[in-house]
Amino acid sequence: MSDKLDPLSRKILEVTQHGIEYTHSPFKKIAEETGLSEQEIVDRLKEMQSQGIIRRFGASIGHRTIGITANAMCIWNVPDEQVEDVGKVMSNFSEVTHCYERPRYPDWPYNLFTMVHSYSKKDCETIAGKIADATGIYDYRLLFSEHEFKKTGVRL
Repeated sequence: MSDKLDPLSRKILEVTQHGIEYTHSPFKKIAEETGLSEQEIVDRLKEMQSQGIIRRFGASIGHRTIGITANAMCIWNVPDEQVEDVGKVMSNFSEVTHCYERPRYPDWPYNLFTMVHSYSKKDCETIAGKIADATGIYDYRLLFSEHEFKKTGVRL
């Protein structure tokens, strides 16, 4: 990623990565810190978005404060030749926030990992069951979160 970033774009990302204030002029502070106009900031952000450096802009929801307190890492034993197709099906579930293929190990047959979030453990179990029905993959386990020590996005 650093190869695509000139120093000014990097500075803009450093300033915005912790959030943008919800104000009438959200880019004013960023403009002041970088010496650019607000329009130049918007233009740079749009350019970085079109390059895939910035994925999207949106609100960050405090899911626990609205009652979404159950989080389960679902681990799936998917035949290697089906991983691509099954991963796409799993990724289409709105309750799935992450879906990754990882290597298998001798005592660990699971190779596809999804994170499911909902209002209760029972809901997560139901969602995992629906995913299993949609994919035909029934060799899975749910690992529920007990305590969150840290959660952040990637930072520069």
